[in-house]
Amino acid sequence: MALRNMLFDVHLFSSTYFNIPVISVGNLSTGGTGKTPHVEYLLRLLQPGFSLATLSRGYGRTTKGFRIAGEKDKTPEVGDEPLQYFKKFPGIVVAVDESRRHGITQLLDLNPVPDVILLDDAFQHRWVKPGLSLLLTDYQKLYSDDYLLPAGSLREPISGAKRADIIIVTKSPKVLSPIISREIVAKLKPKADQQILFSYIRHGDWTPFGGGSAQSPPSKRVNTIMLVAGIANSYPLQEHLRQNCEELVTISFPDHHRYSRKDMDLIQTSFEKIVSRNRIIITTEKDAMRLLCQQYEKWVSLLPWYYIPIEIEFHKENKEQFNKLILNYVTESTGNSRLHQGKN
Repeated sequence: MALRNMLFDVHLFSSTYFNIPVISVGNLSTGGTGKTPHVEYLLRLLQPGFSLATLSRGYGRTTKGFRIAGEKDKTPEVGDEPLQYFKKFPGIVVAVDESRRHGITQLLDLNPVPDVILLDDAFQHRWVKPGLSLLLTDYQKLYSDDYLLPAGSLREPISGAKRADIIIVTKSPKVLSPIISREIVAKLKPKADQQILFSYIRHGDWTPFGGGSAQSPPSKRVNTIMLVAGIANSYPLQEHLRQNCEELVTISFPDHHRYSRKDMDLIQTSFEKIVSRNRIIITTEKDAMRLLCQQYEKWVSLLPWYYIPIEIEFHKENKEQFNKLILNYVTESTGNSRLHQGKN
C-alpha cells in the first residue's frame, strides 16, 4: 500500500477528476468506523436540494460490473449497504461497481445526471480523486493507536490520513469532555487545513421485520435479548442493549457475513435454549437486509426478530460546521473542492 500510494503521489499512477461534486467516505482500517450511517447523514442533509447517487463496490454481491439497484434486487445482487440505501431513500440512484472511475462515468451518462455522487468506502480507491474526502476513525480505536495488517487493522499507513479534508471521530460519547477532544486532536496530528469533528451514535426504535411473531415494538425492557450481528464492531450496540434487558446473549459473525442454513439452525437452537419467555432477537439493519433474502424470509418469520436502526449526530457546534462545509462544497463546486486543491 505504501508503494502504491507513492506511485500516485509522484503521478506515475493518475487519479481522475470529475466535473461534478464527488464526496468520498472511508477509513484507514478494515471497517467498523460507521461509514453507512455517515453516508445516510449526507443523504438526509443533501436530498432536499439535490439529486443524489451513491456508488459502492457492493461488497459480498454475486454480480459483477456496474449495476443500479432495482425493486427486485436483494443483497446478492447489490450488497447489504447499497440495498439499505435503496430502501431507505426513495428517489436516489444507488449504484455498485468494482471500479469507482467506471461507475462514475456510467452515472454521468444517466438522464438526468445526478447533482452529487457519494462514494462509499473509497478512501483507498485512488483512481478517483474526490472533491471532498471524509476519513472516519473509531473513538475507541483511533488510527493513530492502530497498526498495519496483520498486527492491527489498518489497510494502509497512518500517513494516508493526509489525503482527507475532514476527519471524523466516530462513536464518541454523547457527552464529550473538551479536554478529551483536545487530547484526541493532538494524537491525530491534523494538518493545518484539515478539520477534525466528533460524531456519536443515536439508536432508533426496535423495528420488527420478517412477518414473524415480532408484530410491534416490545416494551423498553425485556428479560433476555439475543443479539445476532455480522458487523465489524458491535460493542456500541451491545452497550446500548444492556440497558434494556436483564440478560444479553450475543452471537457474532464476521463483517458482511452471508448467512447459511447452518447459521440459521444455530440461531434458532440458541434462542430456544433461553429459559425466559420474555425474549427477543435483535440484529442490525444491515444484517436484516441479508436475512431477508428470499431463502430465509420464511425462516425469519418463525422467531421474534427486530432490527435496530442507527443514525449519527454531531456534537454541538460540530454539526453546524460540518453541514456548512458540505453544503458550501456542493453548492459552490463545479469539480474539486478548494479544500482539496494541491493535495496528493
